[in-house]
Amino acid sequence: MAERLLLVDDEPGLREAVQAYLEDSGFTVDVAANAQEGWQRLEELSPGLVITDIMMPQVDGYQFLAQMRQDLRFRNLPVIFLTARGMTSDRIQGYQAGVDAYLPKPFDPDELVAIVENLLERRAANAASEGDKPDITDLASQIAEIKSLLTKRGALLQASPTVKIDLTPREQSVLNLVANGLMNKEIARQLDTSVRNVEKYVSRLFSKTGTNSRTELVRYALENGLTS
Repeated sequence: MAERLLLVDDEPGLREAVQAYLEDSGFTVDVAANAQEGWQRLEELSPGLVITDIMMPQVDGYQFLAQMRQDLRFRNLPVIFLTARGMTSDRIQGYQAGVDAYLPKPFDPDELVAIVENLLERRAANAASEGDKPDITDLASQIAEIKSLLTKRGALLQASPTVKIDLTPREQSVLNLVANGLMNKEIARQLDTSVRNVEKYVSRLFSKTGTNSRTELVRYALENGLTS
């Protein structure tokens, strides 16, 4: 499956050209014309990397990046600044804000592809080396709480869903396994997928249910008949 990227830029011509080149290079590219639209795409699609301009109306690239770094779901998401601002002070500000790479316009598209591939490979290597490390803080405590919830399953469980949430078959499978106290590596093994993909599904479940932890997610699912 092609890696999904998010491109945020308010220049239609450049946005279309970069999207076309990246797609020709084998990526799936979603686009947004501004940071507000970019945030909506980010929550809906959980891309593996974000490329964003700095100079945008209303919310600029620095503010967009800060919003990502303050959100647990996107704190470690690779981000590339693609901008006409090439002064050293601007680059320093970007790196201090947590950007992973900085490519001033005009740029060689092959260089952008190389940077994207490098950041994605680095993220995959980090995920592999982390193995069973929790994807959220205090995972052990949350797993214990989930097991405690499971002992009360009969009291919490609803016979049929009480809320309408559109879950994909894979999201439902991940939810069922999370509700049984499995960690991401165990879920990945059962579903024959990567830990990183499981992290994406769990993040989407948090977003769709308005929860912020595995414990909250499991309680919500049991109380609303979303799992059995």
